[in-house]
Amino acid sequence: MSEGASMSAFEIRSGGALRAVSPGKLAGYAAIYNSQSQDLGGFVERILPGAFKRSLTNPDHIRALLEHDPQRLLGRVGSRTLSLQEDTKGLYFELSLPDTSYARDLGVLVERGDISGCSFGFRVPDGGANWDMRSGKLTRDLIAVDLHEITITSNPAYLDTTVAKRSMEDWRKSQLSANIRWLETVDDDDDDWGTRCARIY
Repeated sequence: MSEGASMSAFEIRSGGALRAVSPGKLAGYAAIYNSQSQDLGGFVERILPGAFKRSLTNPDHIRALLEHDPQRLLGRVGSRTLSLQEDTKGLYFELSLPDTSYARDLGVLVERGDISGCSFGFRVPDGGANWDMRSGKLTRDLIAVDLHEITITSNPAYLDTTVAKRSMEDWRKSQLSANIRWLETVDDDDDDWGTRCARIY
């Protein structure tokens, strides 16, 4: 069953690995395709190949941040300090760090291996996700998302799943409603005693 969220519903997920490729330049995967997530609170999630295609057609607004803080901007696609591309593995990025104190500190921490994670922030447009029960696990497939940011973070396990959990409850309610069976009490004409019985429709 497909699902979409309000355009004000912002979500955050942990991504892939991060590394320093040269002084002042970082690279890695903000998201990995077809990799089942950890349990996100009653459901698991996968990002399908092509999920970012919609975003990459007009990506100039997408930013790179430090620890989800808009005051610590690291780069932006529109200024050519952040590049994004999809490949068979996932969403690959390269980031040129600015000459600021927090970015210089970040470069050192990444080179030392103290920071090696990244996350991404997104919204799900109408029809951009699909819920399904597979092998006893409720699974949400992200088919198309509107990407707003990638974040370099020391805590890549941080997840904001509030929006997805609301969507999960809506899906469960719709499934319950679809499976309701009405009981109708009718006369059983074949019974001389006029016994009443219940038929399930």
